[in-house]
Amino acid sequence: LLDPLLGVAAMLAARQILPRLLWGLALLGLALVAGRLWCGWLCPLGTILDAAGGPKARPTGQPLRRFKYLLLTAVLAAALLGNLTLAALDPLTILTRSLATAVWPALNWLFTGAESLLYRVPLLRAPVTGLDSLVRGGLLPYAQPPAPAALLFGGLFLGILALNAIAPRLWCRALCPLGAGLGLLSRLAPVRRRVSEDCINCGRCARICPTQTIDPERGFASDPAECTLCMHCFVACPVDAQRLSGPWSLPVHQPYDPTRRQVLLAGGLGLATAALGHVTVDAAHPEAYRLLPPGARDPEFSRRCLRCGRCLRACPTGALQPSLWQAGWQGFWSPVMTPRVGYCEYTCNTCGQVCPTEAIPRLDLAAKQNQIIGTAYIDRSRCIPWADARDCLCCQEVCPRPQKAIVLEAAEVWRDGATVTVRRPHVVRERCTGCGICENKCPLNSEAAIRVRADDPTVRGTG
Repeated sequence: LLDPLLGVAAMLAARQILPRLLWGLALLGLALVAGRLWCGWLCPLGTILDAAGGPKARPTGQPLRRFKYLLLTAVLAAALLGNLTLAALDPLTILTRSLATAVWPALNWLFTGAESLLYRVPLLRAPVTGLDSLVRGGLLPYAQPPAPAALLFGGLFLGILALNAIAPRLWCRALCPLGAGLGLLSRLAPVRRRVSEDCINCGRCARICPTQTIDPERGFASDPAECTLCMHCFVACPVDAQRLSGPWSLPVHQPYDPTRRQVLLAGGLGLATAALGHVTVDAAHPEAYRLLPPGARDPEFSRRCLRCGRCLRACPTGALQPSLWQAGWQGFWSPVMTPRVGYCEYTCNTCGQVCPTEAIPRLDLAAKQNQIIGTAYIDRSRCIPWADARDCLCCQEVCPRPQKAIVLEAAEVWRDGATVTVRRPHVVRERCTGCGICENKCPLNSEAAIRVRADDPTVRGTG
């Protein structure tokens, strides 16, 4: 909610003020006063990068610094056409999504494995049981659902950490679009690092600076757009020659600042990205099995969804997963419901409560329970009662609707040389909301015999 880049991009895409994201204005105000203080003291991804460490600071890839400004331009240009796909490169969305889809599931798997191992020791069974009851259901889920995108998002997160092997905070220097936006405002900030006449030119500040923005050729001055006010140089200075106050001055042009032509090109690429997303086949005829969260409807959903991953982390069954191909480019990385992984819990409305832009509406539980996500269809060539003439009551038994959306009808069929009675499932479509529990619990391996399709809720029948 404090992220100004997400706030500005979302409001541009939605073409309206989103009150919950106005908190980001506080961060913009902080940047206008104290520069990139957020990056040096508050950013959680920056904190992780600092903790990960790396080689000693050295001048590396100075021209690469302009790429973050170009990426910022592309993100905002695409948002103008209602496309927030590139906003998924915001550092806070990367961190939240990586934690939800890769880091936390992996830690849960390791924790469960350690519990299983320690439980074999009789003396440890009581403490292990107590610890498990303490963390399950809150900090960790009772069962870890599969995370289809774990390798992709975990790899992206590890890749950002690996950039530290080249230079400290190389992500912050060269690629972070949020840092670029705050950096532009920081050039106007009155609170910035300044060097006094007491400087003895020892060079310690330049050698220790993690963003390598202190330039010995300019009297050890630093670019306020790149300085994160980490204060390492203040600690290293032997003569206390640095200050955070002094006369305000106009920003100095840097050799890595993007040219006007480069900015226009980046903006054009952002517009082209958004435009191409609107003219694909997926935009005209969405994937049949692309199931949006309860209450979400396109095109409003695609224009508001930040790809922040908060709903992924909050979903108790793991039903919400980041889309890869299901939603096309326009909806890339946005959440989709994946019933084979998890189902939409009938007594849960958490995803709408945590969504910062109300791309998933904040519905009360009664309203959410009647939201149509899709419609279940039975593949009779795979369904056990239909294809093999054997009873299977699974989908009907798990249906949570007060009036079952799946009913059983008895039929006389020939099996093994005799006539037998088999109860075959039928979907009463006007009762089905597409929660996906039937697909999730179908006992067949691989593809389920009953699947939920994202049908138009106004077109209903029985079958």
